[in-house]
Amino acid sequence: MTAYRQLTAYSRKRRQPGHVIVINICFMIFCAFCVYPFLVVLGSSFQSQMDIAKNGYSAIPRPVDLTAYRMILRNPVQLLNSYIVTIVTTGATAVCGLAVISGFAYAISRRTYKYARFLSFYLFITMLFNGGLVPSYILMVNWLKLKNNMLALILPMLISAWFVILMRSFMQSIPEALLESAKIDGAWELTIFTRIVLPMSTPVLATVGLFLVLQSWNDWWLTLLYIDADKMMKLQYLLMRLLRNMEFLNTADAIKYGAVREGVEVPVLSARMAMCVLAAGPMLVVFPFFQKYFVRGITVGSVKG
Repeated sequence: MTAYRQLTAYSRKRRQPGHVIVINICFMIFCAFCVYPFLVVLGSSFQSQMDIAKNGYSAIPRPVDLTAYRMILRNPVQLLNSYIVTIVTTGATAVCGLAVISGFAYAISRRTYKYARFLSFYLFITMLFNGGLVPSYILMVNWLKLKNNMLALILPMLISAWFVILMRSFMQSIPEALLESAKIDGAWELTIFTRIVLPMSTPVLATVGLFLVLQSWNDWWLTLLYIDADKMMKLQYLLMRLLRNMEFLNTADAIKYGAVREGVEVPVLSARMAMCVLAAGPMLVVFPFFQKYFVRGITVGSVKG
């Protein structure tokens, strides 16, 4: 009898109030609305061109059609090579970018650094004015000789003024007394930065790292500007070029010049969805690993301006 009473009391203690249950149900419904568009994109990538034109996009394709994926994967070597280039440049951008941004942010976050205000003002000015496309192209191609070089896909993304300000704001929330005590114990600035500041800045490092990964992964503009070789094309640019070619095949000019037979319709609509799946799929897998740091990095980093 005593055990039954203890079990009843425990169950009552664990029982959630009614409003908590309602909130949980509302969030479940909201999550379902958020997931549904992804299911539509995935399902529509397996539809035929005629089915989409007749019935619209659907999360459940009936019947399943693989024509879009066959056309995109017609040259799997090129696609695999673009994946490798994108993964390498994205990883290098994230690692090197975090090193540059965190070093700059730490320098201007120290109140004892006499050039902190000047560098902060200089950083802010770059958010309002920039050199423009022509000077940057001349710098990369004529001066640095980075045409058809993988560094051209990495260097322009290594630093961002907004990322530096975000990280600086987070580092300013670290107690100054902690850094001063380390300096009294004989630690140099590099030791303080690597052994104290960086371990305590894990949330903002993960947040900025995720931003850098997303920015580099989705980039196609740098490939358009600086890359001519097919072996160095990033994934987003390759998929965009494939889509433009498929759209051309549905025009009258393609039939006129014999690029495609009359009556054959290329599945452009489903190909767009298939490209979204191929391009965004890896990022959907990576994001959950950063999620626990993402919100904390944004909120704590935005306390101070």
